[in-house]
Amino acid sequence: MSRPYRLLVKNAKQLVLICKNSEKYLTKDGMQNLCVIENGSVVIGSDGLIKAVGPAETIRAQYAEALFDKVIDAAGMCVLPGLVDAHTHPVWAGDRVHEFAMKLAGATYMDVHRAGGGIHFTVEHTRAAPASDLLATLRSRLMRMQRAGTTLVECKSGYGLELQTELKMLEVIEEARRSLPINISATYCGAHAVPKGKTVAEATEDILRVQLPRLKERMSAGTLRVDNIDVFCEQGVFDLSSSRSILQAGKQMGLNINFHGDELHPMNSAQMGAELGALAISHLEEVTDAGIAAMAKAKTAAVLLPTTAYILRLPQPRARDMLDAGVIVALGSDFNPNAYCCSMPIVMHLACVNMRMSMPEALAAATINAAYALGRSHTHGSLEVNKHGDLLLLNATRWEHLIYQLGGHQELIRYVIIKGDVVYDNNKILDFKTI
Repeated sequence: MSRPYRLLVKNAKQLVLICKNSEKYLTKDGMQNLCVIENGSVVIGSDGLIKAVGPAETIRAQYAEALFDKVIDAAGMCVLPGLVDAHTHPVWAGDRVHEFAMKLAGATYMDVHRAGGGIHFTVEHTRAAPASDLLATLRSRLMRMQRAGTTLVECKSGYGLELQTELKMLEVIEEARRSLPINISATYCGAHAVPKGKTVAEATEDILRVQLPRLKERMSAGTLRVDNIDVFCEQGVFDLSSSRSILQAGKQMGLNINFHGDELHPMNSAQMGAELGALAISHLEEVTDAGIAAMAKAKTAAVLLPTTAYILRLPQPRARDMLDAGVIVALGSDFNPNAYCCSMPIVMHLACVNMRMSMPEALAAATINAAYALGRSHTHGSLEVNKHGDLLLLNATRWEHLIYQLGGHQELIRYVIIKGDVVYDNNKILDFKTI
């Protein structure tokens, strides 16, 4: 017989709630002062939602263990919300490891692009790949992200650049959403590059007249769920005018605007996005002071991607300037063939070292603020009553070890839990004296 509660996690040395007053996002001082309970417990109901969080003694007095399907004693461990990866490109075929060698020899992103590599190389292979192969690799990548603590991930299309392959990619993402426990926010990114043989105007026309109308039909029929629209707004790719047209058309379909901006050149993408009411803008390595101010005022999240600047040797995004201005700063892995990183703990470490964020700021950016960037901060990103019971248990007595130990998450993460179900049990015996 089913019990009324799915899971009790008790006696955690540290219970990191992130927020306690239903904040949709954190900025400035709020990111520095995360809500942490010493010796705490979490109650997750049969519906997978959090029913109670608080001091272990309080929870013990209110909830008998016999009421739970499963009880985990987290003594000596830390409990955190599941991590949120706000920017990934996880559906593709074709290996681009050879391009890494080119970049190490001095080639820029656009040099590789012009040589027939980059996005166009991946487009060619993704167009040719059967959906079954794309699904198999997507599942493997998502499971790897999940083992590294990600419980909500944004997944983009964008390696088709024409209707059939873009739909194939979105269908693969939809199948993953239905068959895997990890939570997915799906993004249509048909304007990821200008297809070979087309002008910017022709590519924009195809998106507006062919791709988006068909996507709208599929969404209305309930066969595809898409949450966001993305454009690569960049010099030599989609200019401000074409980007604006595509993003506005997506917004009219009910999609959240969440796009690539001001990455390689200062395009004033941030100002445009703020004007359009964008939920989030990613990259922003070349954002201007005016763009930062516009995003802060509009409450448009900045999704910063430290792996990209690291691998491409670009200037680091101006995280400190954004934080000081009151911008909602989030983090993403930018997982793609150019930046092969599945680990949000590594992303947080890079954000701290290279972008000069503090550890509390990085954790807030990878939880509540990343959830906000995906329109999910009412259900994800913190351990609060009525939110999804998505959490990590760490084999450490302080949560900061998840960021401090570069690459150490494989040993640190003991359990990953989604909606009260253990989806990963890293059943290893560790010497706690080493932590």
